[in-house]
Amino acid sequence: MSTQTTISPVDGSVYVVREQATGEQIDQLLTKAAAAQKGWAATPLDERRAIVTRFIEAMNASADAIGEELTWQMGRPIRYTPNEIRRGFTDRARFGVEAAPGALSDIAVAPIAGFNRFIRKDPVGIVLTVAPWNYPYLAAVNSVVPALLAGNAVILKHSSQTPLCAERIADGFKAAGLPDGVFNVLHASHADVEKIIGSGRIGFVSFTGSVAGGKQIQAAANGVFIGMNLELGGKDPAYVREDANLADAIENLVDGAMFNSGQCCCGIERIYVHQSVYDKFVEGAVALTRTYKLDNPLDPSTTLGPMVKTSAAEFVRAQIAEAIGQGAHAHIDAREFARDAAGTPYLAPQILTNVNHGMRVMMEETFGPVVGIMPVASDEEAIRLMNDSPYGLTAGVWTTNEEAALRIGAQIETGTLFMNRCDYLDPALAWTGVKDTGRGCSLSVLGFDALTRPKSYHLRAV
Repeated sequence: MSTQTTISPVDGSVYVVREQATGEQIDQLLTKAAAAQKGWAATPLDERRAIVTRFIEAMNASADAIGEELTWQMGRPIRYTPNEIRRGFTDRARFGVEAAPGALSDIAVAPIAGFNRFIRKDPVGIVLTVAPWNYPYLAAVNSVVPALLAGNAVILKHSSQTPLCAERIADGFKAAGLPDGVFNVLHASHADVEKIIGSGRIGFVSFTGSVAGGKQIQAAANGVFIGMNLELGGKDPAYVREDANLADAIENLVDGAMFNSGQCCCGIERIYVHQSVYDKFVEGAVALTRTYKLDNPLDPSTTLGPMVKTSAAEFVRAQIAEAIGQGAHAHIDAREFARDAAGTPYLAPQILTNVNHGMRVMMEETFGPVVGIMPVASDEEAIRLMNDSPYGLTAGVWTTNEEAALRIGAQIETGTLFMNRCDYLDPALAWTGVKDTGRGCSLSVLGFDALTRPKSYHLRAV
């Protein structure tokens, strides 16, 4: 039997070891989930909503313990980790409960005498969610809660870096009274996940991860007709116009670039600033970045923890060094952050100027606490540079002119357009992307559509 090991980035210790499921155990799990799904789909929606509401309450009751576990597993400072449950996770789950009646209701069509016609939304069966480590609860809830509300069974395969997150979600559903077999945790190899996807026994797969991982998921589904949602990453841009509230832009964008050590799918990785306010913006951004405290994430005063793995930190270090070698200017001396050390996951934040799109740091996903800043002469130049990317998850425009933001936003290739905001998911809005960011949609009422299949009823009175 194979095992998986979670190495804590906090101190390099072994934090979790789990046995991965065998082929026989996976077969049994799929059989169990399929059987449980039938009864769950027949459960009235109000009862499903009540169970999910109790689940939300159970998760919030354990938020502090969950937060400490999360810090140990992936390194985010403990001052922030409980809020993944109390804020984003709770907001998204509650939105699903509130939106479900309307999103799952029958669709009426124009009446015809002697006929009763409508479209009903049936569950797809079993939903497989493959969740990442960087926001392990937020990414999972996007599909898990609406899938269950729609009457599906769920199998959650979490990252081997954060396996306890899946188990804590299972504990929450058990406390809420969810019937056995409706929600299931799977610790398994990538190869076994691919076999499940291609087995024809699931109805939908939700995956958050790398572009390479998304291509593997898509290839695994070749030959079976199932739906999928693939959120595969980004290189999200921001544009600061000359009319922006500069103090607000600096505060928001530094946080958007550095929070969670930059390990955010929709984190800010490149900033374009109108040349008339460029110097002031850079000065303010550098000053704010220097106030971060890089240290042990279990210390409540720490604002910047280690990256998830030493290899991830070394990847970012290499991008920074390469950019500097190509002429970029680094504004932060890593020696200002005593905990920064090569060969460890502890990495100082960095702001780079004199950058261009010939550098990897401005074109490839970095997923670390570094951002490149470029001056632009016009809206048109900013739009061209923002679109010069293989990704398109979110983009932000900082301006006091909403009409200008809408005009610019209409020309940006992105899934979400922000004005004076970044690095945020509103559960009432569709979460989607373009280009190599992936395919599909989660959140909002539209997020329920992929987790159901339409069934038409054409009833004639005789």
